[in-house]
Amino acid sequence: MFQILNWSKEGQLYCFFNQDNIFQLCQHTSLHQPMYVFICNLAANGLYGSTGFLPSTLILLLSETYEISLPWCLIQIFWIHTYASVEFHILAVMGYDRYVAICYPLHYHSIMSIPKMCKLIALAWLYPFSLFLMYFGFTLRLRFCGRFIHFKLFCVNFELVKNACSTTSYHSIVGLVLIAFLMIPQLLMIIFSYAHIFRVCLKSSKESQVKALKTCIPHLLSVINYSIGGLFEIAQSRFNMSGTSFMVRLIMSLYYTLLTPLINPAIYGMANQAIRTHVLNKCRVSNRLASC
Repeated sequence: MFQILNWSKEGQLYCFFNQDNIFQLCQHTSLHQPMYVFICNLAANGLYGSTGFLPSTLILLLSETYEISLPWCLIQIFWIHTYASVEFHILAVMGYDRYVAICYPLHYHSIMSIPKMCKLIALAWLYPFSLFLMYFGFTLRLRFCGRFIHFKLFCVNFELVKNACSTTSYHSIVGLVLIAFLMIPQLLMIIFSYAHIFRVCLKSSKESQVKALKTCIPHLLSVINYSIGGLFEIAQSRFNMSGTSFMVRLIMSLYYTLLTPLINPAIYGMANQAIRTHVLNKCRVSNRLASC
């Protein structure tokens, strides 16, 4: 029961961080800029991912068999995999936004116009959803033995395919191709953006370098945080982890599903001066009302 309460508190904290970021970004017109709109989408995707993971895990902890039905497992696979894909796409778009802001500051608003910003946001959501849905169709055609499957911490497509009764030899190859299309273009965009940012910073003054560093650190921390969690999960799905202790594997899964999305809103909420100022002002007003 204590474990379930802890998971509930974790979910409430997680939702609070993301909802507060979205609320602050939507409420204040001074934050209606491309960078903050992308941060808002990052928080919205975090809420989307938590909706697919936390409720089912809480239900699982209340069960006696620690098993999950196949239909719900399939839903969770689509939910979590699309969340992870959209997350990386938004981070890639945010890297491009920082590249334009630092390398072309005078032309930033003309390059990152509202129509272009909307197109980038639509691409960050529709591309991974469409691509994964095509791949997910192969999984839906498989025949699985039994009504229930054993549950790790959350359902992963590759783990589910291993339990199929029908032939799955092509799934691994198609899965690797999918990962390449979902990861490589976005990774190249991030590398391209920061290569040019680094080149411009070398030619700039120390004051400009410090300013560029401040605006890039939250994004870099989010990319590193996501990459670590993603590598942990890929390692568990693609390699034999039987020699690794259960606790280590559990921590790796928790990092990917809980810490990764929980750290992102905290990074952008507190590292970004504009958002931090609005949050602190809100806390001061709340304290004054409480003292009255």
